[in-house]
Amino acid sequence: MKRSLSTSTLAQAGSALALPAQLAQQAADAVRELLAEAAAENTTRSYATALRYWAGWFAARYGRELTLPVPEAAVLQFVVDHLERRSADGTLTWELPPDVDRALVAAGLKAKPGPWALSTVKHRVAVLSTAHRLRQAVNPCEQPAVRTVLSRAARAAVKRGVRPRKKTAITLTELEAMLATCDDSLEGLRDRALLCFAFASGGRRRSEVAAADLRDLRRIGAEGYIYRLEHSKTQQAGVTAASTPDKPVLDRAALALEDWLEAAGITEGAIFRRLWKTRVGPALSPAAVGEIVQRRARLAGLDGDFGGHSLRSGFVTEASRQGVSLPAIMQLTEHRSVSSVIGYFQTGGATVNPAARLLED
Repeated sequence: MKRSLSTSTLAQAGSALALPAQLAQQAADAVRELLAEAAAENTTRSYATALRYWAGWFAARYGRELTLPVPEAAVLQFVVDHLERRSADGTLTWELPPDVDRALVAAGLKAKPGPWALSTVKHRVAVLSTAHRLRQAVNPCEQPAVRTVLSRAARAAVKRGVRPRKKTAITLTELEAMLATCDDSLEGLRDRALLCFAFASGGRRRSEVAAADLRDLRRIGAEGYIYRLEHSKTQQAGVTAASTPDKPVLDRAALALEDWLEAAGITEGAIFRRLWKTRVGPALSPAAVGEIVQRRARLAGLDGDFGGHSLRSGFVTEASRQGVSLPAIMQLTEHRSVSSVIGYFQTGGATVNPAARLLED
């Protein structure tokens, strides 16, 4: 009797459960929501841009809609369409037909005609690969032919003398020149505070500066502030053991931040905001942060290719010049690997490297 009752109860409960197909759909929806929540806004935007381009290129090249899985031959065509190579007669060439190139530019999918940098092509292929993995489709991007072509393209680029383009580092010298252009207007106070905050707290990414919120800022007496970096690229990856989210904003940086907050009347919400003359608006976008850095570099008369990442690169370069230990640098920047940090060292630090003076008396 007990067994019969138990079976009956389970049967009734089972009738209320979702069917396996429904459960599979619910799980798929949950996975998509989880991925969307975990991804940074910049990552989501770049993935969407990449997939839009794939769809536009495929339609223009083959005259039909892009569907997954994408044929391996199409991925190889994409690579040779966008990467330049040296032909038999010694000239640089690529395979994208000029009319297709112009159509993609006209559609707003491509910034300008011509080939892409290898890093851009690899990113677009990586995005397509992720799309296949999420759909559990046969992944053409992981095929040996595709991987080999990309690997050989990298070697060929090195042989031609092509190197990754890095933003010019803003070390202390450049930073001082840029700060000198900031007057006591509301815009000047904001820009001074932004530059000091981004540099002093560990070379913050432009997205981190744009996302800075007053709720994460804590006063620590006369020294300044501690800013709790709640959302960084490292923390997004789930790596927290090697760093602390608490970042210092001290001395001059603290004074600049205090002056801006007081002048702008900010008591909650975003720290760095848009301005309409004397009216304070919503939070700056990451792109706006980069534009402020570029504008201040121009006003200072600095030569170089500056951008939001210049402050991060410059922080690492300046810290190394001043003999700060690598672990201390990484604690503030939140780099996970030594090789990544070393990649930020700029040529400007070559002459101050102690190893460069071995022949001196």
